[in-house]
Amino acid sequence: MLAFESMVHVTYGVPANAKGWELPEETMPESTVHGAQARLLESVLVQWAKGQDVLVGRNLAVRWSEPMPKVGVDPDVSMFSPRPPPEEVAGGGRDLRSVRTWLPGHSPPRVAIEVVSTTKPRKDYRLAPEKYAASGTGELWIFDPLLAGPVIGGGPYLLQVWRRRPDGFVREHAGDGPFFSEALGAWAVVLADPACAETGAPRILRVATREDGTELWPTEAEAERAAKEAERAARAAAEARVRELEALLAAKGGG
Repeated sequence: MLAFESMVHVTYGVPANAKGWELPEETMPESTVHGAQARLLESVLVQWAKGQDVLVGRNLAVRWSEPMPKVGVDPDVSMFSPRPPPEEVAGGGRDLRSVRTWLPGHSPPRVAIEVVSTTKPRKDYRLAPEKYAASGTGELWIFDPLLAGPVIGGGPYLLQVWRRRPDGFVREHAGDGPFFSEALGAWAVVLADPACAETGAPRILRVATREDGTELWPTEAEAERAAKEAERAARAAAEARVRELEALLAAKGGG
């Protein structure tokens, strides 16, 4: 069911028909832009999740119908809290192959992120919201860095955000951003991509503490560099203080 509320607000009811929603046996290959953006957001959320009961997934399948276990969706990036437990696999190890929401400890994503593909943009614009509505996902971000989506319905949009509300799965944002994520307690912001020459995308999606895009949440690599820089700065300050004290002692001794 689809009800148009305005150019921005669109509401999906949870559909009963899951025909054609089976997950493919193989993951489709990614473009350079698609892969770079998904990896960036995955790294940001992995860094943020450290020390928390949170799992960040990358193409991790979400299944919600026990009678139809092949029906599902595989978000480019997803965040689950609490962390779903893994299962035992052959060889004595444990692994999480997919999230099956009918199992104990398995719940839908708090946040799912889809990066629009230039090969199948209509899938992300039209089919994805309906599937995520059915899956129980709390918040869905759809980012279209190359504006490859359809013109029908006012698009394409750089950023769409859908949320689960009592009256359905509601699109609460469709535009350039920024948008406040209730699930993360931070802002989804669209910025110019400084690595555009390498990635091919003029825009990237980041997470920031502030609406204006400052205080970006770091990736794992950015956090590591910042920690090393802080360590070097602290060491340099300590060494400078030692030299200062040595000079004072030398001056007193000479006096």
